[in-house]
Amino acid sequence: MDSKKLYLAVILIQSIYAGLFLLSKAAFDVGMNTFIFVFYRQAAATLFLAPLAIFFEWKTAPPLSFRTFCKIFMLSLCGITMSLNIYGVGLIYTSATLAAATTNCLPVITFFLAVLFRLEMVKLRTIPGLVKIAGIIICMLGAATIAFYRGPYLKLMLHHHLFRHHTQQHQVFVPSSKTWAKGVFLMLLSNTCWGLWLVLQGRVLKIYPSKLLLTTLQCFLSTIQSFIIAISLERDPYEWKLGWNVRLLSVAYCGVVVTGVTFYLQAWVIEKKGPVFLAMSMPLTLIFTIISSALLLGEIISLGSVFGGILLVGGLYCVLWGKSKEQKMDDAICSRIEAEKEFSVPKKSVESQNPLPLPV
Repeated sequence: MDSKKLYLAVILIQSIYAGLFLLSKAAFDVGMNTFIFVFYRQAAATLFLAPLAIFFEWKTAPPLSFRTFCKIFMLSLCGITMSLNIYGVGLIYTSATLAAATTNCLPVITFFLAVLFRLEMVKLRTIPGLVKIAGIIICMLGAATIAFYRGPYLKLMLHHHLFRHHTQQHQVFVPSSKTWAKGVFLMLLSNTCWGLWLVLQGRVLKIYPSKLLLTTLQCFLSTIQSFIIAISLERDPYEWKLGWNVRLLSVAYCGVVVTGVTFYLQAWVIEKKGPVFLAMSMPLTLIFTIISSALLLGEIISLGSVFGGILLVGGLYCVLWGKSKEQKMDDAICSRIEAEKEFSVPKKSVESQNPLPLPV
């Protein structure tokens, strides 16, 4: 029964992320400013998480020093504010399918950054180490394929945009090769900022272990940072209005559902089955997004995006396979060392228990 709940939770998580890509793209397609969208999204997440953090962790939270606060500020600036703003601009240039495809690069980028920061080791003389290097190369080839090879377009029978005006339903936007390549670069840059956030957050958690309060504080600081960026780039009051439309829906969904529900579900899945199990389910987001974006947003899928997505997923699984095999090897070595220590008896104790006979 627990295994069924885990699989259902994983499917729900990836479905929520597919909805994130779809609603974000839909909001941008109807003209919402990307920087304003990020501000509203972070504000909604802060309002949702703040009461929970105060209720559950306020009394047990460690004191927040000025140095730790500065680290959290820079962490939110790099991993949340910059990542989301760059992602929004890249999504305008590309598609929801591409956003879902490049997300499969995240574990690989995170691993590569962890190696640079010497938090991970690559054993080149072992098969798992070589497989991980091959996975990184395959991911790079997948990203290059998506960026520079378009190929023929795959059209579906049902082809319309759910949120656009009826007069715009048949106007399909196909970005130029230069614009598409720029969008791919921005998506990879966004994932790099996100991966850097994942790597550096581990160090911050050691000095400030209150996870929920730390997440809320980062969302609050990101709200302030995003507001400064948005107000400096867009001062038209009309652009700041949400209304009862897809803009409000996308902000509420991304701020509350994505930040709130997936935070709890991902923590529960990682606690039960570990991070590798969750990472291996990431290609489901790509599948859900491809189908939904074609049916609901009228996106035209290129053959190059399909081939590149397959390479990205293949590279992801290579890195995860190598990582899991190295983990098993390390666990086996640790178990053997502990067993040898447990059954070995020190020499002094042997001599004290069985003393040599004295000479007569």
